[in-house]
Amino acid sequence: MNKKEGNNKRGGSRPNSKKSIPGGLPKRAQAPKKAKPTTEAAAPKKTVKPVNNIPKPLKSDDIRLNKYIANSGICSRRDADIYIQSGNVKVNGVAITEMGYKVKPGDVVNFDGTVITPERKEYILLNKPKNFTTSNEDDADHRNVLELVRAATKAKIQPIGRMDKNTTGLLVFTNDTDMIRKFSLPNQKSTKIYQVSLDRNLKFEDLEKIAGGVTLDGHKLYVDEISYIEGESKTEIGLKLRTPNVKVVRAIFENFKYDVLKIDRVAFAGLTKKNLPRGNWRFLTEQEIINLKNL
Repeated sequence: MNKKEGNNKRGGSRPNSKKSIPGGLPKRAQAPKKAKPTTEAAAPKKTVKPVNNIPKPLKSDDIRLNKYIANSGICSRRDADIYIQSGNVKVNGVAITEMGYKVKPGDVVNFDGTVITPERKEYILLNKPKNFTTSNEDDADHRNVLELVRAATKAKIQPIGRMDKNTTGLLVFTNDTDMIRKFSLPNQKSTKIYQVSLDRNLKFEDLEKIAGGVTLDGHKLYVDEISYIEGESKTEIGLKLRTPNVKVVRAIFENFKYDVLKIDRVAFAGLTKKNLPRGNWRFLTEQEIINLKNL
């Protein structure tokens, strides 16, 4: 074999090899590579929290018109909305029908022809004695409960709920019409606890029947709890109810042919008679007011 031919390997057929060929076909043209972002650009920016040294704006003294009216003691917010919509309320001489309108300090509010001013809300707890009534009717033999709290405030307060002359115990007074309305609703969730004195021992079977619920005037009344009072005779009964009507307490036992000699409300919506002698009153604490509003 000719040495030249034998050494000329390129002259033969190309071997079927998957290996890349040095100095072979030119590589395909490629698009220019995108520049990689720098470390600073790639990293997410951290949110810088502002330094909390800027004084917060003072709370506005503006008050919604319906609340302003309710605070004056004329009516509830809901009723105030009706008066506003009917055009019976003016602010600085201009009739306002816009719901949510806010009254500014110094504004003159005219309600149905009368200039009104809101009162500061007052909340007073009284341990009511006997022979005082919540009724506004003139009674020469019995005095009104408002006489007992007259020295507490000049605000136009009124009792939450009613009590007859023979019922004693806790009674709340306020000029907060929204709260008065709230506690007068039949589906009120707050509990009241009464100590009831009967003319004779309450039979255990009657106690169990009352615990299961009583039907009065065709309506089923559910009792949260009823029990004999520890250390007392079985004429002394503890009763827990949600109804705001004190008359229901008497009606429950009369339905079982017992005469009720005395009813004393010892707890009202979490408030108790602790350190409050009969005939005395006190202002509610801020926390007690918050608790009542959250019920």
